[in-house]
Amino acid sequence: MAVDATDLEYRVRTRSGCIPPELVSRLLDRGHVDVVELHAGSGQWFCALAWARLLGEQGRQADALDVLAPYLATGWWTAVAAAAELLECWGRIDEAIEITRVRMEAGHPMALEFYTRLLARHGRAEEAFTLLRPHIGELPLGTLVDVAGAAGRDEEAAALVAARTEHRCTDFPWCCNGLDRDTAIGYLAVIRERQGRTDEAIALLRTSSTSLLNNHEQMAAVLARHGRLDELRAMAATDDSGRAVQHLARLLEEAGNVEGAIAAYRQAGTAVAGTSHSAFELAQLLARHGRGSEAIDVMRAQADIHNGDDWILHTLAELSFEHGRPEEGLAHLDALAAARGGEEDWDLYWIRLPLIAARDGVDEAVAQARSHPEGATRYAAPHIAELLAGAGRTEEAVAVLAQHSSSNRHDLAGYLIDLSRVEDALAILLQPAPSPPKRPGGPWHDEPPF
Repeated sequence: MAVDATDLEYRVRTRSGCIPPELVSRLLDRGHVDVVELHAGSGQWFCALAWARLLGEQGRQADALDVLAPYLATGWWTAVAAAAELLECWGRIDEAIEITRVRMEAGHPMALEFYTRLLARHGRAEEAFTLLRPHIGELPLGTLVDVAGAAGRDEEAAALVAARTEHRCTDFPWCCNGLDRDTAIGYLAVIRERQGRTDEAIALLRTSSTSLLNNHEQMAAVLARHGRLDELRAMAATDDSGRAVQHLARLLEEAGNVEGAIAAYRQAGTAVAGTSHSAFELAQLLARHGRGSEAIDVMRAQADIHNGDDWILHTLAELSFEHGRPEEGLAHLDALAAARGGEEDWDLYWIRLPLIAARDGVDEAVAQARSHPEGATRYAAPHIAELLAGAGRTEEAVAVLAQHSSSNRHDLAGYLIDLSRVEDALAILLQPAPSPPKRPGGPWHDEPPF
C-alpha cells in the first residue's frame, strides 16, 4: 500500500474519497469488522485507526502498530500523534516519547507542544518546561502554564506570563501572535489560583477587558470553586455574558436548592440584556426537574422576542416533542411563522417535521415536507430521509437521498450500511477525491488544503 501524506491530509480534512469516522463506527456496530480491516490496509486512515485500536484492545499491540506503520512512514503528524497516544495508553511511554521526539527535533510545528505535555504527564516536567521556555511567543500560553504546574516552577512561569500583560494591542492578533494582554491575565490568574492566592487571581481577572468572554467564564468559575456565592450573585446581576449565573445556578442545583437555581436565572433575566442563553439554561434546568410546561413557556417567550432565531425554535420544538405536546409546539411555530408573514424558508420550516410526525404520522410529515417549495431540494432530502428511517422505512430513505447522492453521500452511505448494502455504500464513499491543490510551503503536511 502506497500512501502520501499530502493526499491523506486532504482526504481527511475534506472527508472526500474516504470512509469518515462516524461511518467506520457504523460498520463496526453493524458487524462489518472485516470491511474495516480490509480498508485499513488500503489507505483509509479512519479504518486504520479504528482497526489499530481494536487490535490494541485485544492485546495485539504489534499487529496494531503494523497497521499504522505505512501511515507513520509518510511522516504525517496525525498518524504520529495517534500512534503516540496508543502507545501511551498501552503503557509504552518511552516509545511514545521517542516517536514524537524525532518529529520535534525535525522541527514539526505541532510536535513541541505534544511532546512536552507527554513528558510532563510522565515525570519529566522539568525537562519539558526547559524546552518550552524559549518558545513563549510561539506556542499557546496554556501549555507553558500547565507544564510549569507539573514541574513546580510556577513563579518562573508567572514572570514570563506577567511580561505579556504589559502589551497593548495595536493590530490584534498580528501584533502579539494572539498573546494579548487579557489572555495573559487569564493565564496568570490560573497560576495564582493554583498557588492558593485566590484573592490575587480574582483581582487580576477584574482588571481584564469587560468584553473578553473567556475571562468572564474564568472569573465565575473561580468564584464558584471557592464558594464565594455573594460575589457570584453580584457578578450575575450585571454580567451580560450569562457565565456567572450559570455557575451560580449549577452550585445551587448541586446543593439541592433547585428553587434557588431557578430564581437565580429569573433574577438575572430581569437584570441584564443578553438573556437568551441563560433562558435556554433555565429551560433545561426546569426540564431536568420535571417542569416541562414551565420550560416550554420560557423558550416560547424567547421565541416571541427573537422570532426567527433557529436555535431558539429548535429548542422550543424539542421541548414540545420530548414532553409529548407536539400540537402545542406546532401551534407556537405556526403563530411565530404568521408573525413573519406566513412563509418560511426550509431552514426554519423543517424544525416542525418531527412534531407533525408525532401528531399526524410520518406520512403526513413527509407529504407536508414535499409540498414545501424547497421540499425537492438536496438540502431537504436528509430531513425527509431521517423521518422515514426513524419509522423503520430505510429503503425509502435511501430512495430519497439517491436523487441527490453527490450532496448527501455520507447520509446515503450510512443508511445503505444499515441495510447491509456495504458495497453500494463504499462505491459512493470511495469515489476518487480531487487532487490536493498545489501550495507553496515547507515539508509538513498538516495545514488545511483549502
